[in-house]
Amino acid sequence: MSAILEVKDLCKTYIVNKRQNNVLKNVNFSIERGEMVAIMGPSGSGKSTLLYSVSGMDRPTGGSVLFDGREISKLTENELSEVRLNKMGFIFQQMYMMKNLTILDNIVLPAIQSKKSSEKKKAKMERGLALMRKLGIEDVADNDINEVSGGQLQRACICRSMINDPDIIFADEPTGALNKASSQEVIGELVRLNREGTTIMMVTHDAKVASRCSKVFYIVDGNIKGQYNLGKEEDHEAVAGKRERDLMNWLMEQGW
Repeated sequence: MSAILEVKDLCKTYIVNKRQNNVLKNVNFSIERGEMVAIMGPSGSGKSTLLYSVSGMDRPTGGSVLFDGREISKLTENELSEVRLNKMGFIFQQMYMMKNLTILDNIVLPAIQSKKSSEKKKAKMERGLALMRKLGIEDVADNDINEVSGGQLQRACICRSMINDPDIIFADEPTGALNKASSQEVIGELVRLNREGTTIMMVTHDAKVASRCSKVFYIVDGNIKGQYNLGKEEDHEAVAGKRERDLMNWLMEQGW
């Protein structure tokens, strides 16, 4: 297994009211292809800043981020936009979608914007429908975004993140705005995508969600304090309780 993401001495500093705020401090880690990794830590520890910095959504102040062997901090804005569009997928807690488009149109929009293939629009729409069918939301394809439940909308966001067949999905609290039932449905879909080969890096505050991942990084004050390896989840029903308990015990040891 080879690393898809290698982070070395990553730093991110903001200047607020003429004061230097070091949000990330010499962060080092790597993610292998096919892994599903959770980032956990207390509020304000730098979790989301880390996600944005390694995904090219924000420029780091120092260090390096190698994505698929390319140093993304050295790419131009146009090159970086192309990488994010064609190689990465994004899911957020707040389910941003265009209000004037249907659910299906929102899902297919990144494919329409992409220039990596000569695929016709009709074929892209069919791929979008196929993804919706896979996630059980094909019946809301023509709905407006305010005509679906939170769980359906987040699954639509997963479809959108997958429309260009990304190498990795970055998710920032993807279940944070959902109820318990919808949360479990969404994380179940992410686990299934991971089993099919998609690498996932996810920020979460929920130990139950994190226990479905193969690895957990714990970040405190801008640096990774510890790493817990859960391994691939083979049988959720049989091992869910033990994985969550083991993870909780480790988190408590870290001071969570």
